[in-house]
Amino acid sequence: MTKLTAIIPTGNEIHNIENVMASVSFADEILVVDSFSTDGTYEKAIELGATVIRRAFQYPASQKNWAIPQAKHEWILLVDADERVTPELKNEILEILENPKEGMVAYWIGRLNHFMGETVNYSGWRNDSVIRLFKRDFCKYEDKHVHEEIIAQGPVGKLKNKLYHNTYITFDKYIEKMNRYATWQAKDYDKKTGKLTPYHFVIKPFWGFFKHYIIQSGFRDGVVGLTIGYIQGYVVFMRYVKLWLLRKGRN
Repeated sequence: MTKLTAIIPTGNEIHNIENVMASVSFADEILVVDSFSTDGTYEKAIELGATVIRRAFQYPASQKNWAIPQAKHEWILLVDADERVTPELKNEILEILENPKEGMVAYWIGRLNHFMGETVNYSGWRNDSVIRLFKRDFCKYEDKHVHEEIIAQGPVGKLKNKLYHNTYITFDKYIEKMNRYATWQAKDYDKKTGKLTPYHFVIKPFWGFFKHYIIQSGFRDGVVGLTIGYIQGYVVFMRYVKLWLLRKGRN
């Protein structure tokens, strides 16, 4: 069977590290890429038998692109600490590794998203998928601060089974994460955004809410959908506030 390296980026993930490593225990190598955690993640990953490498964190794409060439094996499964490989997905991956399709260099994997303790069925997260199973020498992440995705040099397939994904710890932690994303997005948007106007501060945030809550049926997810819609609008607003501050040199 073709061998597999599982890559797990971490940064203070002591609450996740044991379970995420258990979910990829079928891999031939588990490579934890730690950004100098201070909560015991580094020590726990070593204790659990992972190969651990450390690097100061800049932004996700940079961290992942640094780690990918260091994998021992050609095929890589990259799993974030807040994700889990389900037994069904594990079996599907093993089938692919046992009989690789000629020429295929990567696979999209859907995600079963959870937020505030509830499954998110709508709200723009319904068809969420990411390229996470790929060949080391044919794939890398595009150089973006947020919503980075794999650029594959060859055919890309899609798996039937999904990753379990729960990005929620507490509401305060999630807002802190979204503020961090807004800061990174401001850097990505600086080059492609012209003069900032009320359109950026009013219309685009409202559209962010309207799209997720109305068009993408977030209202069907109840309070969770309302919260997701509101946060999406908030992040868009903060993106342009932070871009305004960046251009003023006040960030």
